[in-house]
Amino acid sequence: MLAVNYSTIRNNLKNYCDKVTDDHETVIVTRKDEKNVVLISLNEWNRLAKAARNAEYLAKIDRSFAELKAGRGIVKTMEELEAMENE
Repeated sequence: MLAVNYSTIRNNLKNYCDKVTDDHETVIVTRKDEKNVVLISLNEWNRLAKAARNAEYLAKIDRSFAELKAGRGIVKTMEELEAMENE
């Protein structure tokens, strides 16, 4: 992980973009008043976004299991489910 001030990255943007994409580097761009940003590759962004979506999905499953254990599940027959599909 690299930390670079705004002026340096502005003057060398291509080089830092290459480091991010080619070397899998993460670049923190330091700015005034702690308004820092992070430069990562699109592949890394997609990986992080997928991990966040998976975590949300697993949390939903955990909540569902907790509701079932607490006795708040609903039992339906296949016929009832098919009837609901047609409504």
